[in-house]
Amino acid sequence: MTKSESTVSAWNVPNALTVFRILGVPVFLWLLLSHGGEDTTFRWWALGVFTLLMATDKLDGDLARKYNLITNFGKIADPIADKALMIGALVGLNIIQVLPWWVTVIIVIRELGITIWRMFMLRRGKVVPASKGGKLKTTTQTLAVFLFILPIAGWVTTVAWVVMIAALIITVVTGIQYLLDARKLA
Repeated sequence: MTKSESTVSAWNVPNALTVFRILGVPVFLWLLLSHGGEDTTFRWWALGVFTLLMATDKLDGDLARKYNLITNFGKIADPIADKALMIGALVGLNIIQVLPWWVTVIIVIRELGITIWRMFMLRRGKVVPASKGGKLKTTTQTLAVFLFILPIAGWVTTVAWVVMIAALIITVVTGIQYLLDARKLA
C-alpha cells in the first residue's frame, strides 16, 4: 500500500535536502563572487559547494521516489531550489565576467517560463514530470556551469563553451517541446 501525498509528512529527508540546497545558494554565491571571482581558493570552494548542492538535487529525488516520500511541498520547492541554484550560478558567472549575459537571458526565460507553466498545470491537478530531454538539459547546464566555475583557463574554457552551446540548444529545444506538449494537454 502506498502513502498518498497528503499523508506523507513534509518533514522528511528529501525535503530537508531541498531546503539545504536553497539555503546553500547564498553561500555558493558568496564564495563565487568573493574578490571579484579572481581568488582561486574561493573559486575552488565555490565549485565544491556547487557540486554538493547539485548532488543533493539527484539525491532528494531518488530518496523521495524510493521511499515514497513525494510531497506537494517537494513538488513545488524542488524546482525552485533547482532554478535558484542554476540561475544564481549563471548570474554569478555574469557578474565576474566569465559568461556573457545573453546566455543567462536565454536560459532564464526558458527556465522560468516552463516552471511557471508547470506550477499552473499543478494547480489544475496535472503533474508535468521532467522529460528525458529536460534531464539532459539539466546535466549539460550543470556541466557547463561547473566548467565555467573551474579556475583554470586555456582548453577548459573551450570545452566549457562547447558544453554551454550544447546546453543552450538542448534548453531551447526542450522548452519548445514542453510548449508543444502543453498544447496537447490543453
